[in-house]
Amino acid sequence: MTIRDLQPKLIWEIFDEITAVPRPSKREEKIIEYLIAFAAKHSLECQRDDIGNVVIRKGATAGYESLPTIILQSHMDMVCEKNSDTVHNFDTDPIRTKIVDGWVKAEGTTLGADCGIGMAAALAVLIDPTIEHGAIEALFTVDEETGLTGAFNLGEGMLTGKYLINLDSEDEGEIFIGCAGGVDTLARFDYTTETLEGEYLLYRINVSGLKGGHSGDDIDKGLGNANKILANFLYDAQRYDIRLGMFDGGNLRNAIPREAYAVVAVPEQTALLFETALATYISAVKALYAPTEPNLKITVGEAALQPVIDEETQSALLSALVGLPNGVLAFSQTMKGLVETSTNLASVKFVGSQIVVTTSQRSSVERAKRDAMHSIEAVVALAGAEVEHSDGYPGWTPDPSSALLATTVESYKRLFAAEPKVRAIHAGLECGLFLEKYPHLEMVSFGPTLRGVHSPEERLHIPSVDLVWQHLLDILKHIPA
Repeated sequence: MTIRDLQPKLIWEIFDEITAVPRPSKREEKIIEYLIAFAAKHSLECQRDDIGNVVIRKGATAGYESLPTIILQSHMDMVCEKNSDTVHNFDTDPIRTKIVDGWVKAEGTTLGADCGIGMAAALAVLIDPTIEHGAIEALFTVDEETGLTGAFNLGEGMLTGKYLINLDSEDEGEIFIGCAGGVDTLARFDYTTETLEGEYLLYRINVSGLKGGHSGDDIDKGLGNANKILANFLYDAQRYDIRLGMFDGGNLRNAIPREAYAVVAVPEQTALLFETALATYISAVKALYAPTEPNLKITVGEAALQPVIDEETQSALLSALVGLPNGVLAFSQTMKGLVETSTNLASVKFVGSQIVVTTSQRSSVERAKRDAMHSIEAVVALAGAEVEHSDGYPGWTPDPSSALLATTVESYKRLFAAEPKVRAIHAGLECGLFLEKYPHLEMVSFGPTLRGVHSPEERLHIPSVDLVWQHLLDILKHIPA
């Protein structure tokens, strides 16, 4: 069985097509071409703006012409993460899918169901002749994952609808009416290299096997951060006069880093002490993360001789990596269980003559977001780094009185005889930016169940897709005037 055999068949067939189209963030040309061709094939009106966002329009079905236009929104890019032992080129290769115990997964890579399954649902609505609905605008945005670029630069006149359904949520049975805003902070450390004199042993320390995941949705799950785990040991190991040749960890600002490695040189006279300390650390860390990260691995191998960074930068870098806050900073006082503010130590990279440390801060409270940003800035500035902040993006303030929300809740109760959860999400959605351009919009967000998003463990729960499909069609039929 392949995913094209699953039900609802139309959604899964379209999703299968989407998985065959490379669509990394900022390199969406192929998926844009797919969408434009899709519209042409089905004689649908299509519009593309200067940044690459695409809107496909379909008129109302008979008897529903008086209903307001509804916008179905999803993003076309995907997070491109793979296991280190997986051979895959995200610019050219299709995603290889498989069905495992009621879930769809990919072979060693991210699946791209975030937000490919939302795209598939919107496209299915556009071409299914049996659906009853008012006018539809299906909006597909670019570069949601790395900068919300499409939403920031949405062209004038792209949208005319009154209601917007964002199809980028990850828990079936939950309706989202708010999200966190965010900002990225980069620290740049200048360094010089030195050639060691004397007798040294070279070690490569690898941290792997972590779950990773979404830096918003999964930040409260107690998951390990590979950069933190590695940095904590190296900071302590400086007592053995180690010299740092390389530190590389994480890739994406919105993913909890799963893997990191460092190359260190250790004087022969302290090498045994270093090895003993490392063995003790490995045992302690594995015990610490046993409940949440049972597959955590810290391995040690030999490394080739290479220049090391200057001692001053080494000390500053490791101090900053240890000192930087990471994880949940505060929970909401108004919505129980909702993370209000968090930060993620996303990546550490050697780039030319600099070491670039990337962090991502999120909060549903603008002041708290700025405070978190300043906390990061203060730590790295004290360590002597140059600091740069992204422009950031706004949160989406909940509107509990929305007519669209009431319709969405009543529809779910009518279909499934169950009360959906209405909540906000700590992840960033594009909705806040849409509200800045179209303040009249009423919005909700929902979608099928996804787990392990932004990691090679990403998986899509098959039965939840049909539930979301039924729910979406019923909402379209009962859109409030």
